[in-house]
Amino acid sequence: MSRRDLPVREPASFPARRERPDASVHGVLLAAGTSSRYGEANKLLATVDGTALVRHAATALAESTVDGITVVVGHEGERVAAALDGLDVTIRRNEAYADGQSTSVRAGIERAAERGADAALVALGDMPDVASATHDLLVSAYEHGVADVLAAAHEGRRGNPVLFDARFFAALTAVDGDTGGRQLLRESEEARAIETGDPGVLRDVDRPADLDEDR
Repeated sequence: MSRRDLPVREPASFPARRERPDASVHGVLLAAGTSSRYGEANKLLATVDGTALVRHAATALAESTVDGITVVVGHEGERVAAALDGLDVTIRRNEAYADGQSTSVRAGIERAAERGADAALVALGDMPDVASATHDLLVSAYEHGVADVLAAAHEGRRGNPVLFDARFFAALTAVDGDTGGRQLLRESEEARAIETGDPGVLRDVDRPADLDEDR
């Protein structure tokens, strides 16, 4: 899918005053997919520096300022959950994971709504290089009122994670198939990309060769 260009905001351009200083942003990590393009192995359990990809991704969230973390698991859910042992996360199982990423987004957003979150920051379990500071930057942009739909970007290119205000929760739980929250990014005139300076927001792992890229 081509990535629709979004207006890009630099952190230096954030409003001086935080409009939502007490906002609660819940972290959602999607880790339920079947890794079909990766081969027979589960890519989320492949290792970088001796640590599973999904644990790298979850640790970055755990070290950020998000208010709680829900990890949505599905395919080989017990093994994925075991790779996160010791981290302060809540595991939510998605039995319908084979029906596409939207089912995992729904599970994570429902959990954020249950917690009364003002927004949800949705990250991907196959992106081990995203820095915790990047999550913090999106939370800060939200607190400063930059926009209600925010995507991380590097050198102007939109990537992940993505943050959604709670007013979009109903729309996110109604999406079908494998689109996740991308439809809102394409259609919302309010969406903004935040320049993070973090190349990890563009690096996902789809195939074993992706692990060999310079990090």
